Amino acid sequence: MSPTLQTPSSSIRRWLVVFTLALAALGLAGCGAMQAQNPSGSLKPVNAVAMAPDARVMLAGADVVAYFTEGRHRQGSPGLRSEYEGVVFHFASAEHKAMFDAEPTRYLPQFGGYCTNGIVYGIPWGGDADTWLMIEGKLYIFGGQASKDAFELDVPGNLALAETYWREEIQGRNSFMRRAHRLVFKVPHYQTGEQLAKAVAEARARNP
Repeated sequence: MSPTLQTPSSSIRRWLVVFTLALAALGLAGCGAMQAQNPSGSLKPVNAVAMAPDARVMLAGADVVAYFTEGRHRQGSPGLRSEYEGVVFHFASAEHKAMFDAEPTRYLPQFGGYCTNGIVYGIPWGGDADTWLMIEGKLYIFGGQASKDAFELDVPGNLALAETYWREEIQGRNSFMRRAHRLVFKVPHYQTGEQLAKAVAEARARNP
């Protein structure tokens, strides 16, 4: 009698997909991106990039203090840098650097600087320094205007979801693995970009 071949369960197959996606993400992004986003300190993971000679620079060098003092995105200078928990920050002025050094946690972008609307779906991905929102004295970054518009459909509800997923699934964990996991095992309230764009258009039609 020939042996019976066992078919992997649906759960196992899905985990294999997650593992494959994670490997693909590593291959596409490279080890540099993996290291940049996953420091060993308390800020893991972060939306950072390698900018020689530094292994990880938050928000590609955007001045995080400028959002608070000037109400705008402003690029920092490599000549004005500070390091906090293994992550480098650039500043546009010596004054901003001094303010950060005195109270760094006050100026940190929420959710590691990733797109806040992505975190609503448990996905630490993207985040453009020039698309942002200040809520109750805290800085939130978005992956573009469309992501920000979708988030603003329900700020309290979406913020609560983002805080839950960040606390329970993402904070302190590997960004690539969490991203791959939630791209396969989607959250119950997941919506595609097209669905979100439609919801935004409908909301604007109701409230022109």
